[in-house]
Amino acid sequence: MRRFLWLAVCLSGALGLGVHAQQSGESSADAPPKVAVLPINGAISPATADYLKSRQSQAVADGAAAIVIELDTPGGLETAMRDMIQTILQSSVPVITWVSPEGARAASAGTYLLYASHVAAMAPATNLGAATPVQIGGGGARPAPTDSGSNDGGEALGEGSSEAESSAGDASPTKPGEEKEAGSGTTPDKADSDLSASEKKAINDAVAFIRSLAEKRGRNADWAEEAVREGASLSADAAVERNVVDLIAGTMDELLAAVSGREISLASGATQVLALESATIQRYDPGWRYQFLAIITNPTVAYVLMMIGIYGLLLEGYSPGAILPGTVGVIALLMALYAFQLMPVNYAGLALIVVGIVLMIAEALAPSFGILGFGGLAAFVLGSIFLMDSDVPGYDINLGVIVGLSLSAALLLGITFYLLYRSRRARITTGEEGTLDGESGEITQFENGRGWVLVNGERWQCRSEHPLQPGQRVRIERHQGFTVVVAPEPESGTFATGHSADSA
Repeated sequence: MRRFLWLAVCLSGALGLGVHAQQSGESSADAPPKVAVLPINGAISPATADYLKSRQSQAVADGAAAIVIELDTPGGLETAMRDMIQTILQSSVPVITWVSPEGARAASAGTYLLYASHVAAMAPATNLGAATPVQIGGGGARPAPTDSGSNDGGEALGEGSSEAESSAGDASPTKPGEEKEAGSGTTPDKADSDLSASEKKAINDAVAFIRSLAEKRGRNADWAEEAVREGASLSADAAVERNVVDLIAGTMDELLAAVSGREISLASGATQVLALESATIQRYDPGWRYQFLAIITNPTVAYVLMMIGIYGLLLEGYSPGAILPGTVGVIALLMALYAFQLMPVNYAGLALIVVGIVLMIAEALAPSFGILGFGGLAAFVLGSIFLMDSDVPGYDINLGVIVGLSLSAALLLGITFYLLYRSRRARITTGEEGTLDGESGEITQFENGRGWVLVNGERWQCRSEHPLQPGQRVRIERHQGFTVVVAPEPESGTFATGHSADSA
């Protein structure tokens, strides 16, 4: 009987577990898919590439079925753009790049991102193109003169460290009475003889790269080459007609409905059919860290940081021991190296932390009135911000730890400088520089107008016009070098043996 009861209990438990597992499976199957939305606005920079990579990893870990990049950019650095394209190409979930909102653009580097994405979409009244590479230091494409005028075109990706920016006015002017094809926005190409070897190399490399992306995604490779060589631009309608992008969508709901049913090939070789009509939207907005790094990597700010770093080190070399130019120069130069993507963010952060620690130790060994100490504190905080990546689970640095350590170091430096300030303002009580005037002392030896007096534990030569005796209390009127002039204190007596005290 007991065996029968145990068997019944086991069967009931197994049946219950099976029903629970079936209900869990049905509930997870009925759950709507999740779509992660990543807004990217402004110039493409190392901070943008870091943001896309970290947020993409977080979205995949959160179970997102697809990623939508809301794009509005004038262009940016080539190396940062290539890092972002690698993130898109290697993504384990489909990436949809959507030029949005209305009036946005995907110029220069943004065009490459569109071509790299699994699905490329644009909102009405948007444009893309103008992808000609230029060097960040200037010397961009010099268009050859034509009958219809000339135009600088859009600044695009340059070889090595370069910047991609394009203005809204990419279109070249037209003659009176002559109409320009809507959305063409082309910029005349330079003659081959006008191109330097480095410019040819950069343009050919950019053409080969964007054509490879177009061929991978089945998009118009000829127009992609035209956008690089001639700075061509297209409106949203013209882009769809010429198979540059896949569709036009004005809202997020329209976008998800339009992409549903498409078959996407992923980096792993697997295919996925999108079904996102009823998907839930989760936005991964940039945090304060990204916004701070975006300010640093702004081309203008990066250039200023580089100049401050160079001239700071030069001034320190010209005037060794000035300390301030060298401290500011080292910090600014490390930040500029990251801004120009010559140093990865983790290396730049680690270098700043090491510099900060070294400077704070140097402040203790060679006081510099706070320059080294507070410079080291600033470098330590900046390095911690560079290293802190709260978007990757398990690899984040607690912000409270950074704030606590920084405040502790600042408090310690503040206490140190307060004590130093108080000691410098304290009254000098020893040595010749001490304020002896008005102090009281005791005569230890006196003969023929000169002798010795004990003041504040120190033995000083003294002279006086009054007859004095050992043990008599005197007051110092003034001092001349190492000799003080004294006079008897009023109502003072003598304390030596054999001498009587004055009566009141």
